[in-house]
Amino acid sequence: MTALGAVSTNTEITPNSGVKMIRVVTDATVDDTDSITVDLSAFGCTNIHGIQGFQQETTGSIVTTEAPTTSVSSSTLTITIGGSDDNRVRVFIIWAY
Repeated sequence: MTALGAVSTNTEITPNSGVKMIRVVTDATVDDTDSITVDLSAFGCTNIHGIQGFQQETTGSIVTTEAPTTSVSSSTLTITIGGSDDNRVRVFIIWAY
């Protein structure tokens, strides 16, 4: 497993709605079993309710779901890519509070 640096763009989708939705988009260099982190405190959150993951089979098209492994420690979410291919763009939708 490779812990990656800043390989994603994190964007709040629904500001001021009570439960935050955060979109995480990775570079196309992310591989299966790599891990990325998200600073939830940057969005005023400390925990997550859930996460849904996708990968692009072909850049810009053919999106399939994938199930990452996650953990939260001190408001830092760690997402470990799992069960998919190497060198794909990943998109994760996070429901956080």
